[in-house]
Amino acid sequence: MIIKILMLLLFFTVMVGIGFYCRQTATDVNGFVLGGRSVGPWLTAFAYGTSYFSAVIFVGYAGQFGWKYGIAATWVGIGNALIGSLMAWRILGRRTRIMTQHLDTATMPEFFGRRFGSENLKIAASIITFIFMIPYTASLYNGLSRLFGMAFNIDYSICVVVMAVLTGIYVIVGGYMATAINDFIQGIIMLFGIVAVILAVLNANGGLLAALDGLAKVTDETVSTTPGVFNSFLGPDPFNLLGVVILTSLGTWGLPQMVQKFYAIRNEKSIETGTVISTFFAIVVAGGCYFLGGFGRLFSDKIDIAANGYDSVVPTMLSGLPDILIGVVVILVLSASMSTLSSLVLTSSSTITLDLIRGHVFKKLEEKKQLLIMRWLIVLFILISVIIALIQYKSNVTFIAQLMGISWGAMAGAFLAPFLYGLYWKKTTPLACWVNFLFSVIFMLVNMLARPSLPAVLQSPINAGAFCMLIGLVIVPVVSVITPKPDQALVDDAFSSYSKKVLVQQTEALSDEE
Repeated sequence: MIIKILMLLLFFTVMVGIGFYCRQTATDVNGFVLGGRSVGPWLTAFAYGTSYFSAVIFVGYAGQFGWKYGIAATWVGIGNALIGSLMAWRILGRRTRIMTQHLDTATMPEFFGRRFGSENLKIAASIITFIFMIPYTASLYNGLSRLFGMAFNIDYSICVVVMAVLTGIYVIVGGYMATAINDFIQGIIMLFGIVAVILAVLNANGGLLAALDGLAKVTDETVSTTPGVFNSFLGPDPFNLLGVVILTSLGTWGLPQMVQKFYAIRNEKSIETGTVISTFFAIVVAGGCYFLGGFGRLFSDKIDIAANGYDSVVPTMLSGLPDILIGVVVILVLSASMSTLSSLVLTSSSTITLDLIRGHVFKKLEEKKQLLIMRWLIVLFILISVIIALIQYKSNVTFIAQLMGISWGAMAGAFLAPFLYGLYWKKTTPLACWVNFLFSVIFMLVNMLARPSLPAVLQSPINAGAFCMLIGLVIVPVVSVITPKPDQALVDDAFSSYSKKVLVQQTEALSDEE
């Protein structure tokens, strides 16, 4: 217990210390929100990865989908690496950095406003971000509470408050740069931690081959009558597994807290290096989490899904580990949760301040006042998320995946297609963005409030969110074709950022001259 407490104290001290170390970089809006657009590849890649994977993934999703699909759940991690990281960096990274700098935007709603010449579109995107970011933020605490209870026997309320306060301190003091540096440290912990935990769990079950053999013998006739289905290539339910892959992988393309990482990239080399690092991080962390969760049914004699829910799967798997490893796991999940929480509250506060308050509530707002408002909003967002998390806990609503699925489905469903087409296609219209916004938000609200009215396949928040993302890729071009063309001057100005000539060394590009 002393070792675990010392590890926690060291972790918290370093996190808060970095916040104060970076306070000089957070003296203006550009520095506070984007780190001055000078963040290198390692920090950007780890900031992207740690914002991507939180306790929601490690405890909620890994436990639930590992239990449902067995070892085939590893496909989710592979999708996260290839689609959510590699393709996201390749397709969005460079163009996002170029156009957002040209349009002088610091948030995703601000991008919509400037790219499509619509203040109302910016306001709508801000409201969607604010509303659906909060339940996702609240869901981060749940998985943490399970592990803290297992390791320290500490009340859930204390875990929530301590994590929220310490995260708030380093974000408020140091802004984006403090978040990025802490994300880097937390990412290193996550990489080594997940590998150590996987090896320990497999060793406790006789090694990899013995664990796979044990999984092949597990049967559950309520799921499938096929022998060895939980040890199979695609698992017992490939279709719903595909929905999870789409939601958790393609979703990053439309989430403000993820896409805004590309705003802060320093240069071309940072994009190339960051792509490799981010993909490797996702393979290890996401692939490792879902691979680990796939062995959950080996512990079925200790797990009561009906009584304790899927969120109890991973904590039960880890409960028999040595104390030192449990301490590592707690730090691992703390790292994952705090990094994601810091990214969410920074994104929410900057969006509300820059896109709603500045220019609307206050026509003229000095930079110092903008910073002050953002810092107070961070406190407010954290407070709201803590209250929701505690209410959720007291009312025994414990399924992390539902909260995350609704939040990701609404935000990514609304933003993914308009943002992607806005970067690549000149004919995208503001009305197409409006239609897509309304469709995704309304559809996810129906899923949450009137689920039985939907077709059976779309009653799952996971499948509903994936559906919104995919249908958006159709809605935006179709509506754009049948609605009035966008302002040509506005479009030409936005896309002129790509045609600007730059000088590079011959190691980057060959010259036609001798």
